[in-house]
Amino acid sequence: MVSIDHVTHKILHYIPYILVLMDMRYEGVKCGKDGSVDNHMEMGKKLLAAGQLADALSHFHAAVDGDPKNYMAYYRRATVFLAMGKSKSALPDLSRVIELKPDFTSARLQRGNLLLKQGKLDEAESDFKKVLKSNPTEKEEKEAQSQLTKSDEIQRLVAQSRSSFSSKDYMTAAAQLDTIIETCIWDVTSREMRAECFIQMGEMGKAISDLKAASKLKSDNTQAFYKLSTIYYNLGDHEMSLNEVRECLKLDPDHKQCYSHYKQVKKLNKQIQSAEELIREQRYEDAVSKYEAVIKTEPNVHHFSLLAKERICHALTQGQQASRAIPVCGEVLKSNPENVNVLKDRAEAYVQDEQYEEAIRDYETAAKHSENDRQIKEGLEKAQRLLKQSQKRDYYKILGVKRTAQKKEIIKAYRKLAQQWHPDNFQDPEEKKKAEKKFIDIAQAKEVLTDPEMRTKFDHGEDPMDPESQQGHHHHHFHEGFHGFQGFNPFGSGPFNFKFNFN
Repeated sequence: MVSIDHVTHKILHYIPYILVLMDMRYEGVKCGKDGSVDNHMEMGKKLLAAGQLADALSHFHAAVDGDPKNYMAYYRRATVFLAMGKSKSALPDLSRVIELKPDFTSARLQRGNLLLKQGKLDEAESDFKKVLKSNPTEKEEKEAQSQLTKSDEIQRLVAQSRSSFSSKDYMTAAAQLDTIIETCIWDVTSREMRAECFIQMGEMGKAISDLKAASKLKSDNTQAFYKLSTIYYNLGDHEMSLNEVRECLKLDPDHKQCYSHYKQVKKLNKQIQSAEELIREQRYEDAVSKYEAVIKTEPNVHHFSLLAKERICHALTQGQQASRAIPVCGEVLKSNPENVNVLKDRAEAYVQDEQYEEAIRDYETAAKHSENDRQIKEGLEKAQRLLKQSQKRDYYKILGVKRTAQKKEIIKAYRKLAQQWHPDNFQDPEEKKKAEKKFIDIAQAKEVLTDPEMRTKFDHGEDPMDPESQQGHHHHHFHEGFHGFQGFNPFGSGPFNFKFNFN
């Protein structure tokens, strides 16, 4: 149970905060009435102390408007800008403070620190030297001297990094620029130079990071956007490339490099989107043609050729064109052996082509890189069942038809083989016995493959004619011998006139 004394203590603890808030509300009403600069300054100060930066900023704006020569109004506003992370806005306010009151060392020290972060070393050093000459406090003197020493060291590193860059020693230059940027975090020139080092070193992710920072630090940085667009393009990311080049053209619609690049990226992007739409519509042959056009549009960027071949592999597999799909998928896997999507597509193509062991191998490789992929698991199980089945009886092979054969083809093949292997054609007892077995296989194959339900079961690795495979499901036996075929006589010569049984 909470004691009364404890509750009272809590209330007393919060009273000063409540009074401050009430005072702030009162001051707000008061300054709203007379709008005096002093009231705005006082109100802004309280709001700043309370962490209400946006409200504080409004009051300091009003104070600056009310008295454009009040250096403290500019200084307070600069303090809020810095607290909000808006150093670009703080810098002109600090310069105005120094213009109005040149001996204000705190403002000059802050400006020197901002200039140092921007990489404006000469201007920063000038501020630090003036602080040291203007009777600073002990703390200000110590900070100014420390920053001046740091600036001298960075000046030396800048010269070294430019020399390394000119000598094409990009690794050394990048390491030197790392040290510079640790201090000069808003220095656009150093970031752009380091980005170029990373490009030359093949570290595109790091180059992108520096160029993105440079595009934000410099408001009209068309070159950064152009470079970002070309990097994404060479990495095969056409959508990001298009986004970045559009940013360049927003800043300068007449930018020659960006406009020329934009036309190329837009054309490629349109072709890829069109090809993907064709795949969604199951127009696989058209999608293949469209992706072949992508390769012609951009033959020099390996990533786009690889992307196009990956999607051609997929479209051909989906279109049941296994013999064409397998070599295309193989080309992609030479460059990227761990591409799970291509491994799955080629495995499916192998299944269509009845190369079950190869399909199993691809599914197992894919599973190593994507453990919880349900499609891989189901594909692997199907390939394993079909392999087992192929080692027994394959009704497609018995009739000599493809797995994609239509019912008409199946019946035509059946009639031809049934005529060829009709037991009446054989007189020798051994040959007749062999023909009887063959004829039964042909008849069973025809029955399974012309019945949609039975064919589906067989295509999933289950033999509808095998009692073990069926596990209690309905299945057909041919205990009636050839009398069982009286309903369908392909020869028009009456019922077959001999019997045999099999289990």
